[in-house]
Amino acid sequence: MKKTKILAAVMALCLAIGAAGCGQPASQSTAAASTASQQQTDTVVVAMNVESEPASGFDPAYGWGAGEHVHEPLIQSTLVVTNADMSIGYDLATDMQVSEDGLTWTVTIRDDVKFTDGEPLTASDVAFTYNTVKAESTVNDFTMLNSAEAVDDTTVVFHMNRPYSTWPYSMAVVGIVPEHAYGPDYGQNPIGSGRYILKQWDKGQQVILEANPDYYGEEVKMKKVVILFMSEDAAFAAAKAGQVDVAYTAASYTDQTIDGFELMAVKTVDNRGINLPAVEEENGIGNDFTADVRVRQAINIGFDRQEMIDNVLNGYGTPAYSVCDGMPWYSEADEVTYDPQKAAAMLEEAGWTLNSDGVREKDGQTASLNLLYPMGDSTRQALAADMANQLAELGIQTSTEGVGWDTAYDRAQNTPLVWGWGTHSPMEMYNIYHTVGDLARYSPYANARVDELMDQALACSDLEESYALWQQAQSEEIVNDVPWVWMVNVDHLYWVNQNLEVAQQKLHPHGHGWSLVNNVDQWTWNQA
Repeated sequence: MKKTKILAAVMALCLAIGAAGCGQPASQSTAAASTASQQQTDTVVVAMNVESEPASGFDPAYGWGAGEHVHEPLIQSTLVVTNADMSIGYDLATDMQVSEDGLTWTVTIRDDVKFTDGEPLTASDVAFTYNTVKAESTVNDFTMLNSAEAVDDTTVVFHMNRPYSTWPYSMAVVGIVPEHAYGPDYGQNPIGSGRYILKQWDKGQQVILEANPDYYGEEVKMKKVVILFMSEDAAFAAAKAGQVDVAYTAASYTDQTIDGFELMAVKTVDNRGINLPAVEEENGIGNDFTADVRVRQAINIGFDRQEMIDNVLNGYGTPAYSVCDGMPWYSEADEVTYDPQKAAAMLEEAGWTLNSDGVREKDGQTASLNLLYPMGDSTRQALAADMANQLAELGIQTSTEGVGWDTAYDRAQNTPLVWGWGTHSPMEMYNIYHTVGDLARYSPYANARVDELMDQALACSDLEESYALWQQAQSEEIVNDVPWVWMVNVDHLYWVNQNLEVAQQKLHPHGHGWSLVNNVDQWTWNQA
């Protein structure tokens, strides 16, 4: 980056965080020692990517805390939370029971919680919230819920349309809103009962959160949290100038150093993979080459995931074998060993033989793939290029092409696309692999046994018992059918002031944003 651009970014940053006490830009050699937040040891300034700003505000019905990039809503409380091992813990809830048929969930809540306007939070607010998100949510599927009913001030009953064992994972990201103070502009001026109050939102620049003095839970240690929305270049410049305490970054920056900062790598289930259409092409759906399961299996074992991590991610990632690596419902049966010789033998068995140019042919057709990637995503572009190079060594002629999302979804029905997935719920696996799943059209994949096992998992009245069924679906069928090939899980990288103690992070889901600050209330500064 040119020096003038860095200076411009820093000046813009100082204007943006003036409310947080930003001083003059510090020299790079003393930057970390002079951050405003370090002098106020209960304040932290965090730079997130521009896409992290909630376009529709802080309303759970329109994406806050939910959707593709799940996180704890901070401003609102939730009934339950996910623990570090992805087990379920309680927040507002004190007890949770599910009927034997899985159609009724009864949740008892605390009686000592108030919204920040002083009004008590009751089961009526919980029921109102869930009935609202069912009717209005633009990001989450609530078709499994029939209705929520408050039977008294501390008991809410969820009436389900179908058994849904993963319901606790939905409850972990739905922030409770006040029935008496909810309206069209709620997302701009949210009232909640969570750890923080939204003090200020300067759209396009920053969000300032302040600790809720009446919070019912563990004492909030970090009293003020300033979130800045910045490009990668600007975030890096801000960290070098000492104007932020934490800045998200990318693998391409990991060969750099920042005085007074350390690079923190957080493990994730934020995976990258490609769909391999499993049927022959007809009316723009399917792919004649990848329709052969032996081709899909060969691709799955014929590329080196660790080489991708080393060359594309500078070592910051883990091999991906499923959409749910590291989750309680993950099956180790998904793991495969890189074996290009076996992959070549599979292709030969499928009739794809090498010609004099080292390209495979069958019945006059060339073995070829075109890998799509979203334009503007340099990591997915590099992964696609690396995959193309590796597949070429197997004799598969592979090209890459950047596309916009306006056409990517349609084209992916017959052409592999580099996707990003990963969430804290087994339902993502359901959506990708079940015949009626929202994302099944990108295979399109249909396996009656997989459907049966996942339906049984959802019908379980015990969440933990359902894990074995999700695992069985992977180990019995999916691992052999390979309608998707998973490449890597991308570490989430952050520059962190060396005097700041960031609390232990659970596996981050897809999305390099708010997951980092799930537990910001427990971050602390080391005192010199």
